[in-house]
Amino acid sequence: MIQNVEFRLEGGRCGVLLIHGLTGTPTEMRLVGKGLNNAGFSVYGMQLAGHCGDVQDLLATGWKDWYASVEAAAEKYRHEVDHLFVAGLSMGALLALKLAADHPDWVRGVGVYGATFRYDGWAIPWYSRFSVLLPLMLKLGFWKNGITYETEPYGLRDERLRKQISQTMLHSGDSTAAGLPGNPWPSLAEMRAMAKVVKRELPKVTAPCLVAHATEDDVASVENAYLVARSVSGPVEMLLLEDSYHMITIDRERRTLIHRTAEYFSKVASSCAPGARAIA
Repeated sequence: MIQNVEFRLEGGRCGVLLIHGLTGTPTEMRLVGKGLNNAGFSVYGMQLAGHCGDVQDLLATGWKDWYASVEAAAEKYRHEVDHLFVAGLSMGALLALKLAADHPDWVRGVGVYGATFRYDGWAIPWYSRFSVLLPLMLKLGFWKNGITYETEPYGLRDERLRKQISQTMLHSGDSTAAGLPGNPWPSLAEMRAMAKVVKRELPKVTAPCLVAHATEDDVASVENAYLVARSVSGPVEMLLLEDSYHMITIDRERRTLIHRTAEYFSKVASSCAPGARAIA
């Protein structure tokens, strides 16, 4: 059964919509949300359709459902704030970019965290290159029950946090805390289809983008970030993190990410710049 674990933090008139990744949970965005809220922003950590339940809940949805839930959350939230920013992690970054491409009048700026157009990080096994065959094989009726399970280092350079997250994800049975322990192949095929669409639409993104990526990302190489930087039409600021892996919203340099995001969004929306309170 899907549980609702969205969160809201009230602050100033600049609001940030935070979007988690595939098989993930709003929890992976909570520390960034708290930090941005401490910097004066209002924050809405939304929950993607089909997430925070079991595998069957996720398989009942596809990328268009995930994006529809983002669009619905943004449509609601933009009426509650004067300036709407959006930031997403991994697949959430792609969803944030698509929202900015489709609704340039809604989105003032985008936080692109660990954008994942391709699973090409250093920890991705060699056989993942065959994932290009997933859509075809699934259409032919094969691999429908396949799943790729998460393995070390789980996107985390911080070993203490890695141990904590892996125990929660693999042994608690609670997908609201750390997400599902693996990616169902039909969902991966859906993400591949969405990535193709978003890549094609990147030139439509005119909002300023803070593109943050780990230089040693274990899931998605930094080339994914460079793809965004050279393809969008709006101004870009790069933030390359050298002491983190894929989950930059919770890994060792999360405070740097929070600080730079708050600084960047404040600069973009100088007319409603948040107060200079401490960043957690």
